[in-house]
Amino acid sequence: MSHKFKEIYKKSIEDPENFWREASDDIFWFKKPSKILNKSNPPFYKWFEDGVTNTCYNALDVHIDKGQGKKTALIYDSPITGNKSKLTYEELRSKVSKFAGVLTNQGISKGDRVIIYMPMIPEAVIAMLACGRIGAIHSVVFGGFASNELASRIDDSKAKILVTASCGFEPGRTVEYKPLVDEAIKLASHKISKMILFQRKGHEAKLNAPNEISWEEALADAKDTDCVEMNSNEFAYILYTSGTTGTPKGIVRDIGGHIVALKWTMKNIYNIDEGDIWWSASDIGWIVGHSYIVYAPLFKGCTTVLFEGKPVGTPDAGAFWKIISDYKVKSLFTAPTAFRAIKKEDPEGKFFSKYDLSNFESLFLAGERADPDTIKWAENLLNVPVIDHWWQTETSWAISSNCTGIEMMKTKYGSACKAVPGYDVKVIKSDQTLAKSNEMGDIVVKLPLPPGTFPTLWNADQRYKENYMSNYDGYYQTYDAGHIDEDGYIWIMSRTDDIINVAGHRLSTGAIEEVLSEHQSVAECAVLGIADKLKGQLPIGLIVLKAGVDKDNETISKECIKMVRDKIGPVAAFKVAIVIKRLPKTRSGKILRGTIRKIADNVEYKMPPTIDDPAILSEIKEDLIKNNILKSG
Repeated sequence: MSHKFKEIYKKSIEDPENFWREASDDIFWFKKPSKILNKSNPPFYKWFEDGVTNTCYNALDVHIDKGQGKKTALIYDSPITGNKSKLTYEELRSKVSKFAGVLTNQGISKGDRVIIYMPMIPEAVIAMLACGRIGAIHSVVFGGFASNELASRIDDSKAKILVTASCGFEPGRTVEYKPLVDEAIKLASHKISKMILFQRKGHEAKLNAPNEISWEEALADAKDTDCVEMNSNEFAYILYTSGTTGTPKGIVRDIGGHIVALKWTMKNIYNIDEGDIWWSASDIGWIVGHSYIVYAPLFKGCTTVLFEGKPVGTPDAGAFWKIISDYKVKSLFTAPTAFRAIKKEDPEGKFFSKYDLSNFESLFLAGERADPDTIKWAENLLNVPVIDHWWQTETSWAISSNCTGIEMMKTKYGSACKAVPGYDVKVIKSDQTLAKSNEMGDIVVKLPLPPGTFPTLWNADQRYKENYMSNYDGYYQTYDAGHIDEDGYIWIMSRTDDIINVAGHRLSTGAIEEVLSEHQSVAECAVLGIADKLKGQLPIGLIVLKAGVDKDNETISKECIKMVRDKIGPVAAFKVAIVIKRLPKTRSGKILRGTIRKIADNVEYKMPPTIDDPAILSEIKEDLIKNNILKSG
């Protein structure tokens, strides 16, 4: 085995400035940076601070300048609607340039915020890149989120404009966006000045002039618009992620570091070259969609697939194989949940055998821990490397992975492989000492973080410092726990806060608890993520009722489930709310969520020494058995 990876990794840790200086030579700059890293104000590090560039120029114009304008940039495939299309780099730039003109006509300029609430259609990508073109900051909100979630993001970002569509499609149902957006605008205390809505054929929404305008109408008098010059440390976007209190955190991305890091990852982590077809089966409302449907593949100059469908049900468990076969996809990046769903529907891989996957070379999984059974099943079926890797919304690219473009390493099932160049990963124990090999603790990354990671939170420097950079001096706290083995392989075992991972979507149990607590009959509650074979984790609610409630338990449970669905959205996958007598607590009154979760997952646990009344744990166990969460015996 060569030592190529080892050498590259060592350089990235020992000499990060020169390492990333070289990587920065691979992108387009209006003005090249002379200052690579400013460490004067930790933890607020700045990469490439005097560089001047533009996100959209690096995604589109630079390839056209090189004579690659006729190459396909984007493939759109919607098995639900039957629509398919391809856009070359020239065609995509033309549409982006026009929509940048639309935004300019509506008074949007550098630094203004634009909310994008869209399904998986080319217009969503066009809107994102158009913002980048004129230096506006976009905030994409997943189309499955409920009105109050959208409202909280409008309020925090103080967006001027909202770009949406008349609807999104799920297998067997249509999600009407306009009523959700109307309600969000009503709920938000900050007022949006204009809504631009893309009308989907056969599902047109009624618009109220003059503040609501259709996409087509807006384009009518729009002019082509050039890229504006942007300082490297200005922000490209805000992407909200759940916080431990349920208050969303606005993760921001600085422009220069974002372009440098993501372009570097395409070859080095994923082994993707300019002529390759790449597919990330995610949603643009999540970080994977930002980074690996839109930005990284376009920075690299390859072809990216935009898929409006699901792994099963659009129309069957062969949907992924069909896309890979039809478009000669080289590599796919998706969540383990997708493959668990395919495996559940088609355990023997009968659909797989119908398609030609001879061009397919690798499968990457991330978003939650990939169970060894699913990885082995996919390996046996596909006969290609299946790579579990680990990263976060905060980082925007992988912290650990098998870097296939540098050197293939052996798979250890259950591990997300080794730290990627740029990330100095450590494990710290509760006594604040560094863990030895195979010792459990909090997984942290030594500062400064590499380019492309979050430099702060939107309008919340203090929160950034306190939430992420204060618990362990000189380290970023990932809020994941696990260990690093003697070969340097990282093993992610659990979350250390109350974020749960439902099908690759990070959700806060605190946010769900807030909703449940609003029910008039609920005195207190606890929400926890329990292990689920298909989705990784599913939230369940344990509810203690107020005294004297005469409503039956079943009705209350149903009402609670509906409240969560209405306020957080179907994405929470919240289907179980159990009425119980009391919650187990410490003597200081903290609910023992970790212990309840272990009981629900049927794993061994120790009686917490601080528990107020140990008998409650047996009661909880009986309740979980009664409600089919736990098998008896």
